[in-house]
Amino acid sequence: MFVVVAERFLSNVVKRYGLHSVSSSDGVGTWYPPQACRFLKLVHHLHSHYEKSIIERTMQYIKDRTESFDNYFPCKENKCKLNHI
Repeated sequence: MFVVVAERFLSNVVKRYGLHSVSSSDGVGTWYPPQACRFLKLVHHLHSHYEKSIIERTMQYIKDRTESFDNYFPCKENKCKLNHI
Protein backbone atom coordinates (compact mmCIF):
# COMPACT_ATOMS: atom_id res chain seq x y z
CA MET A 1 0.00 0.00 0.00
CA PHE A 2 2.67 2.55 1.03
CA VAL A 3 4.78 1.63 -2.00
CA VAL A 4 1.94 2.57 -4.38
CA VAL A 5 1.25 5.85 -2.58
CA ALA A 6 4.94 6.75 -2.43
CA GLU A 7 5.43 5.82 -6.07
CA ARG A 8 2.50 7.97 -7.17
CA PHE A 9 3.68 10.92 -5.06
CA LEU A 10 7.27 10.72 -6.30
CA SER A 11 6.06 10.25 -9.87
CA ASN A 12 4.05 13.48 -9.68
CA VAL A 13 7.04 15.31 -8.21
CA VAL A 14 9.26 14.02 -11.05
CA LYS A 15 6.71 15.14 -13.66
CA ARG A 16 6.56 18.60 -12.14
CA TYR A 17 10.22 19.25 -11.24
CA GLY A 18 12.19 16.75 -13.28
CA LEU A 19 14.44 13.88 -12.29
CA HIS A 20 16.40 14.59 -9.09
CA SER A 21 17.89 12.49 -6.34
CA VAL A 22 16.00 11.80 -3.12
CA SER A 23 17.78 12.48 0.16
CA SER A 24 16.87 11.47 3.69
CA SER A 25 18.61 11.01 7.00
CA ASP A 26 18.86 7.92 9.16
CA GLY A 27 15.43 6.66 10.15
CA VAL A 28 13.61 9.60 8.61
CA GLY A 29 11.59 9.54 5.44
CA THR A 30 10.09 6.11 5.93
CA TRP A 31 6.92 7.30 4.21
CA TYR A 32 8.52 6.50 0.87
CA PRO A 33 9.95 3.01 0.60
CA PRO A 34 13.21 2.59 -1.29
CA GLN A 35 11.35 0.34 -3.76
CA ALA A 36 9.48 3.40 -5.09
CA CYS A 37 12.79 5.19 -5.67
CA ARG A 38 14.22 2.17 -7.46
CA PHE A 39 11.12 1.75 -9.62
CA LEU A 40 11.24 5.42 -10.71
CA LYS A 41 15.02 5.19 -11.20
CA LEU A 42 15.70 7.87 -8.59
CA VAL A 43 18.98 7.96 -6.72
CA HIS A 44 18.37 7.72 -2.97
CA HIS A 45 21.07 9.22 -0.76
CA LEU A 46 21.04 8.56 2.96
CA HIS A 47 22.54 11.36 5.08
CA SER A 48 24.31 10.73 8.36
CA HIS A 49 23.28 12.55 11.54
CA TYR A 50 26.30 14.82 11.16
CA GLU A 51 25.34 15.81 7.60
CA LYS A 52 21.74 16.37 8.68
CA SER A 53 22.94 18.65 11.48
CA ILE A 54 25.06 20.72 9.07
CA ILE A 55 22.16 21.03 6.60
CA GLU A 56 19.71 22.08 9.32
CA ARG A 57 22.15 24.61 10.75
CA THR A 58 22.74 26.11 7.30
CA MET A 59 19.02 26.40 6.58
CA GLN A 60 18.43 28.06 9.95
CA TYR A 61 21.21 30.55 9.21
CA ILE A 62 19.60 31.42 5.86
CA LYS A 63 16.19 31.84 7.51
CA ASP A 64 17.65 34.09 10.21
CA ARG A 65 19.43 36.27 7.64
CA THR A 66 16.27 36.56 5.53
CA GLU A 67 14.22 37.52 8.55
CA SER A 68 16.67 40.22 9.59
CA PHE A 69 16.65 41.60 6.03
CA ASP A 70 12.87 41.88 6.25
CA ASN A 71 13.19 43.67 9.59
CA TYR A 72 15.55 46.30 8.14
CA PHE A 73 13.82 46.68 4.76
CA PRO A 74 10.10 45.98 5.29
CA CYS A 75 7.71 46.10 2.37
CA LYS A 76 5.74 49.34 2.36
CA GLU A 77 3.08 48.16 -0.08
CA ASN A 78 -0.30 47.12 1.30
CA LYS A 79 -1.03 43.38 0.91
CA CYS A 80 2.35 42.70 -0.65
CA LYS A 81 2.68 39.60 -2.84
CA LEU A 82 6.44 40.10 -3.28
CA ASN A 83 6.08 40.54 -7.09
CA HIS A 84 8.28 43.65 -7.00
CA ILE A 85 11.23 41.87 -5.40
